[in-house]
Amino acid sequence: MNARLSNLRDFLFKENLDAIVINKPENRRYFSGFTGTSGILLISAKTSDLITDFRYVEQATKQATKQATCFKIIEHKQSIIEILAEVIQRNGFAKIGFEGDFFTYNEFAQLAKVTHDIQLKPVELDALRSVKDKLEIDDLKKAVEISDKAFEYILSFIKPGISELEVAVELENYMRKLGSQKPAFDTIVASGIRSSLPHGVASEKKIEDGDFVTMDFGAVFNGYHSDITRTVCVGKATAKQKDIYQLVLDAHLAGEAAISIHKTGKEIDNEVRQIIINAGYGKFFGHGLGHGVGLAIHEFPRLSPLSKCGKLRENMVVTVEPGVYLPNWGGVRIEDTVVVTANGCEVLTKSSKHLIEL
Repeated sequence: MNARLSNLRDFLFKENLDAIVINKPENRRYFSGFTGTSGILLISAKTSDLITDFRYVEQATKQATKQATCFKIIEHKQSIIEILAEVIQRNGFAKIGFEGDFFTYNEFAQLAKVTHDIQLKPVELDALRSVKDKLEIDDLKKAVEISDKAFEYILSFIKPGISELEVAVELENYMRKLGSQKPAFDTIVASGIRSSLPHGVASEKKIEDGDFVTMDFGAVFNGYHSDITRTVCVGKATAKQKDIYQLVLDAHLAGEAAISIHKTGKEIDNEVRQIIINAGYGKFFGHGLGHGVGLAIHEFPRLSPLSKCGKLRENMVVTVEPGVYLPNWGGVRIEDTVVVTANGCEVLTKSSKHLIEL
């Protein structure tokens, strides 16, 4: 935690801020260790305050007052924004940063109203979480291991006649048994022509012989998320299914080979996208190649045509997930979670990527 707070305080200095307000759950947890669902951090060069209510005072005291963090716990019995304003004014802070992508308009308006002449500046903090430490990577590896085991298990469960929802429930229950705290996101199970939906959340549709079944799911271990996608065929695949699958697999493997600390997210995405474009399917790959993953399922950096990140850095954790989606026919996506290394990447996801015919 000391290193995390040190990096945050370096950020404060660069942004010419006296303090910063943090209420995004992932950032609140990352910088304080507090896992409760309600609270605000106020951090300056010399102070670290955590404002929360009665429900979480005991928990916050245990989690955020360790030697490495040393947060002062402040209980609020009235509006949390009013207490925040009092602490800001008591410390004489004049320039305050807040999370522009999470702090609501109403919270901003209330804080601005009671702090009067204090300058409020929107900032983006997620990039400070992008390089993972050893403990984070260990937790990510455990989450990935759980989802790998769940994929291996679900292959024996899928058959014609069962619904996508049944597959999703079975996946989620099995991951729970293995230690997952919750699903990493709404589990995607899309079969047949529904597999052309990149985010085809599980429905009541029955799986049929000959269907592609795309499953995108993940586990959560100690707050850290895994993200895996595999597409399988129920029964024998047709020649077209094999061709589309092989194209996506070739793009996926090229994506993992392209991961490098010498490239930007946009450059890596473009290398892979050209493979699909050259095969004539460019317009059927409409999302980015990948995204960071950690305390949130989608984090900085992004691997996409719209990516604003610079060159990747060692120990960033990202997904590689190209896909081709043909309306009224079906689709294929293959996704791994990887750790960026000095010489490329370490693929954490171990599940087979070859076309599986059930």
